[in-house]
Amino acid sequence: MIITRRAFTTMLSLTGLAAIAGFSPLRFISEAMVPEASAQAAADVAKPVSLPDMALGPKDAAVTITEYASMTCPHCAAFNEQVFPKIKKEYIDAGKVRYIFREFPLDIKAAAGSMLSRCVAKDDAPKYFAVTDMLFRQQNDWVVKNTTETLTRIGKQAGLTQQQVEACLKDQALLDKIAADQKYASDVLKVDSTPTFFINGEKIKGEASFEEFAKKINPLLKS
Repeated sequence: MIITRRAFTTMLSLTGLAAIAGFSPLRFISEAMVPEASAQAAADVAKPVSLPDMALGPKDAAVTITEYASMTCPHCAAFNEQVFPKIKKEYIDAGKVRYIFREFPLDIKAAAGSMLSRCVAKDDAPKYFAVTDMLFRQQNDWVVKNTTETLTRIGKQAGLTQQQVEACLKDQALLDKIAADQKYASDVLKVDSTPTFFINGEKIKGEASFEEFAKKINPLLKS
């Protein structure tokens, strides 16, 4: 289901954002445990999508990790704070791993956060990761309360004017691309929760520890 401009207009105009706190037009999470499918082909994960990939690390790295995350997901925020910095230091900065971050918004606020990251960064991947990190670290501020005000402040801190932030959050073309990429992830890759990771095509669901990632990565570096 595509998030419409009307939904965004509603979000931006409401003063009591609690009224739409449970509104999740792109929700794919199932209440029941979903059996793991067979490992996804790396080629399917690597296929071009509507938006350019935001990635760190060399294109020819032996290992590619692709993360699907929602900006309002607390488990994604915890992974970003506790595990991702270790992966970056140990593998990405050393040129051993290419790390791709893809948006999988589970609600209207997550979509807004993803749009802001895209607008601020444009094609600058390191800047995109920096803004995304800021959004995750301030998740409680902009998700629970003062959504539009906090997103505007973060946008301004990152170099946008208030008018540019407002235009970004009303960009239907950008929203449609995020939704199309999410639909591909859901339909083809069977992503149904966040965070979900693919390590050279093998799917890992949920927040994993650095040690668990290392057990997957190290053998691939040796092969």
